[in-house]
Amino acid sequence: AEKCARSASNGVIHGETGTGKELFAQSIHAASSRRDRPFIDINCAALPSQLLEGILFGSVEGGFTGAKNRPGLFEQAHGGTLLLDEINSMDIALQGKLLRALQERQVRRLGATTSTEIDVRVIATINTPPEQAILKKELRQDLYYRLSVTNLDILPLRERSEDISVYIKF
Repeated sequence: AEKCARSASNGVIHGETGTGKELFAQSIHAASSRRDRPFIDINCAALPSQLLEGILFGSVEGGFTGAKNRPGLFEQAHGGTLLLDEINSMDIALQGKLLRALQERQVRRLGATTSTEIDVRVIATINTPPEQAILKKELRQDLYYRLSVTNLDILPLRERSEDISVYIKF
C-alpha cells in the first residue's frame, strides 16, 4: 500500500468482501501526493448503469429529459482520487466508456458537445479474482490492464487476525 501511495498511477485492489479494500484506498490517497485534493468514492454495484454513467461523467441541461448542468465524479475528483468500488459490477458497455476516459484523460458530460480534461487517479476494487472476472465477462481485460498499473491483493481478515485491532480503532 505504501508503494502504491508513492506512485501516481491507477490501481486495482483485490480482496474478499469485508477485507477493508475501501480503507486501503483511502489510506493510499491520504499518503499520496494527491492527499490535499478530493477523494471521491462510488459503489458501482449500487446503481443502474444508466444512472451511473451520468454520475461518473456528468450531464448538461437539455441533454436528456430532466437533465441539469452537473459535473460528474471525474470532474469533482480532478487532481485527486476516484475510487470505483466493485468495478466488476459495472455494465460492460459503461466499462468501455470508462476505458476511453482513462486513455484520453477527458470526459464528456451526457448531452455535451465538448470534452473536459481530467487529472484523476483511479483506484478500482474488485471482490473476485480479476482473471476470473475477465473470463466471466464481468470485467473488460483492456480496462483491467489500464487500471492495474499498481496492484494490491488483500488477504481476508481470517488470515491476518493481527489486523483486527487496527480496524476496531477506526
